Amino acid sequence: MATTSDAEQPAATGSGPWLERRYYIDVVRPHLTPAQLMARVQADLPSFSPELLADFTKEEGPPGELLRVGDEFGIKILGPWNGRVRVISAAPTSFEFITLEGHPEAGRIRFEAHPLDGRPDALRFEISSRARSRDGLVAFAYDTIGGLLMQKATWVEFCRRVAATCGGQALADVVVETERRTPDGTTGQKHSPQ
Repeated sequence: MATTSDAEQPAATGSGPWLERRYYIDVVRPHLTPAQLMARVQADLPSFSPELLADFTKEEGPPGELLRVGDEFGIKILGPWNGRVRVISAAPTSFEFITLEGHPEAGRIRFEAHPLDGRPDALRFEISSRARSRDGLVAFAYDTIGGLLMQKATWVEFCRRVAATCGGQALADVVVETERRTPDGTTGQKHSPQ
């Protein structure tokens, strides 16, 4: 079993370009409030992730309860990408993970549900991350053997499952935005609905 002594792996310790990614889906007339929705996600996070791509197992913290700072998950990721994450913030409508030593990425990922701006009858579920590859070998492998594509497929499906759980009607499919910052400071953006 894992222990909480594993070192955190912030983005500054990684290699290659910084990737800032955002996945979101907007739902009109949801049956749940943002806090109710996030309580369901926090209590059963593994059920929202496509098991074949990223299988989450809670290794630290009580199962079936809302997340608490210090809870940890092991993740079996398709291919040679297994890793672990630790909860570094938990609130009624959001939570955030940091990667732990050995995860293929170095960085953070945040999950949040909130009312949609200008739409009192709608909410947005959003996943945002800022990370780099753990090292140069992982950076190369992510780009050449599909690691980034598997990650995108995981979080897009996660968003779709959350939207289905909250009821109502999705206004569109999941939107994916990626900003890539190279070490020399150049930036590239990609914006794509699924």
